[in-house]
Amino acid sequence: MFVYEMRLPKAKLPKGYPYDVFAIQEILKRGGALPFTAPVTFLSGDNGTGKSTILEAIAVSYGINPEGGSQNFNFSTVASHSSLYEQVLLVKKGDIPQTKFFLRSETYYNVASELEELGRDPMEGHLAHASYGGQPLHTRSHGEGLLSIIENRFGNKGFYLLDEPEAGLATSRQYALLQEIHRLVKGGSQLIIATHSPIIMSYPDAAIYQFSQEGIEELSLEETIAFRETKLFYEDPKRMLHYLLRE
Repeated sequence: MFVYEMRLPKAKLPKGYPYDVFAIQEILKRGGALPFTAPVTFLSGDNGTGKSTILEAIAVSYGINPEGGSQNFNFSTVASHSSLYEQVLLVKKGDIPQTKFFLRSETYYNVASELEELGRDPMEGHLAHASYGGQPLHTRSHGEGLLSIIENRFGNKGFYLLDEPEAGLATSRQYALLQEIHRLVKGGSQLIIATHSPIIMSYPDAAIYQFSQEGIEELSLEETIAFRETKLFYEDPKRMLHYLLRE
């Protein structure tokens, strides 16, 4: 564990975006703190609740490029990240992680481009070629490239932030991602993951925070909206389709 808590000083926060985002308001109701009690923490909930905003703020506050990559990346396509990181205090204990990486599904293309650009430098050539199986990331599908980065760039004793990694991953590839998460946990890494996937959230002993109309809750997998709604469909898809598509 490298980061034990994210804190927000309630009295000092400005008005407006991103401080009025649902997730931020719910954290403030909890005293302005979001603890991380397990090597793997999942942020779950509907679109627009603020999961990605939280991940981004943690990343930038920890010195990671807001568009993704490691602490050594400094590229910028569009400066769209919020100012939330300026207010975030991360409670850190123990050792410093050997590596830090923020992998966002929406900016995967930009990260892959930066990795290939780094590969043009003879000093960094191993990153874009040997470390990724000798195949350029842009010649792979989104899902294949994302998994390749995790498999080859994510190592022991690292701090990793993943934003909706299931995008582009087939079911079998989500199983492969679970195996990679387990490899990283056994190697002493910490992961915070925003996801809608019940498969990914099934990782044992993970902490799951759900943002919903009920506020912010720490739940088991089976209690999450993502699990219950997916289960409801697969138990009786014809009935669900009849309900969804009725005129």
